Amino acid sequence: MLTDALFEPLKLGSIVLKNRIIMSAMTRNRAIPTNVPNDFMTEYYKQRAGAGLIISEGNLVSQQGQEVSEWSTVPGIWNTAQVEAWKKVTSAVHAKGGYIFSQLWHLGRVAHPEMPEHKASGKPVYGPSAIAAAGGKFRELPGEPGYVTPVAIDDPMKIVAEFKQAAINSKAAGFDGVEVHGASGYIIHQFLDTSANRRTDEWGGSPENRAKFPLEVLKALVDVYGADKVGIKIAPCGGVNDMGMSLEETLATFKYFVTEASKLGLAYILFIRYYAQMDPTGRGTEHNVIGTYGPLVTAPTLVFGNGGFQPPEAATAVAGGEIDAAVFGFLFIPNPDLPQRIRAGKDITFQVDFPSLYTHSGDEESVKKGFIDYPAAD
Repeated sequence: MLTDALFEPLKLGSIVLKNRIIMSAMTRNRAIPTNVPNDFMTEYYKQRAGAGLIISEGNLVSQQGQEVSEWSTVPGIWNTAQVEAWKKVTSAVHAKGGYIFSQLWHLGRVAHPEMPEHKASGKPVYGPSAIAAAGGKFRELPGEPGYVTPVAIDDPMKIVAEFKQAAINSKAAGFDGVEVHGASGYIIHQFLDTSANRRTDEWGGSPENRAKFPLEVLKALVDVYGADKVGIKIAPCGGVNDMGMSLEETLATFKYFVTEASKLGLAYILFIRYYAQMDPTGRGTEHNVIGTYGPLVTAPTLVFGNGGFQPPEAATAVAGGEIDAAVFGFLFIPNPDLPQRIRAGKDITFQVDFPSLYTHSGDEESVKKGFIDYPAAD
């Protein structure tokens, strides 16, 4: 079959994935009432354990950096209650023969100081520099305000320490590894991109200095898990949350970062390709992401590809050695058994209940709708 390459086992560090169909991290806004995973989320991940690897939805590393404009009930990994709740999820995935990584996430400048959880932290909104992102709409706040000007973090190693503690907590929760969310205009991306980072100290300016923060985060996580259980997701094209540099700056920055990150012997680097849906403001810098940076990745680090792949194209890319595995997000929403459907040649549905994608009223039926009520194929 055209998709056979997706079903070759793949060695990822010390584990062997049963297929090369990876489930992308996808925020679903179901950690009700206050950022602690629940039984609905356990069922959601268990249904999708046929993936070679599941990457969890973004796990916030601290109460500071909490709540983005589109949703507020996202999970965290900074306290004991969250660790205990995530244990149920990881146990359910393992019982089905799957593996799951915890995606570690800090919003940086695209948080809001008046959102309830962030306000409870007693801390300001931090970013690499005091530069606000354009746009944003915090619908739960009066007047639906946009993004604020962040406070430039005095010592970025303080946030590195939060990532490290989140990795320690993820390990205690039973996750098989961790992925750094280095894309979509969040704090890792902000340090890399000159549109958000105008620092003149050792953390800004040259590509080497702007790459220092994400590299320090990766090194801290390697100390906890070992290099073969740490990955990172990056989006060199930018586009989301007011990210984007010139092509010259983009190439210089990400070629340096990918080369240095690969030297750490990571499990994988996940590249998001350019596609228009992820560039709503036109700020992105369109170029061939995987073809440009993939060859810079050296063994044992694997290359994962994400960004609008359909199974036949993904299988061709795997068979041709362009990527080692394909990462699917959208297709896993209405197709909880996506790998089984692909392998059996079953129809893949594209019918997503968009009104319930992120929005719910908090009651049981509303939380289930468009989340765990999609059927498996016969």
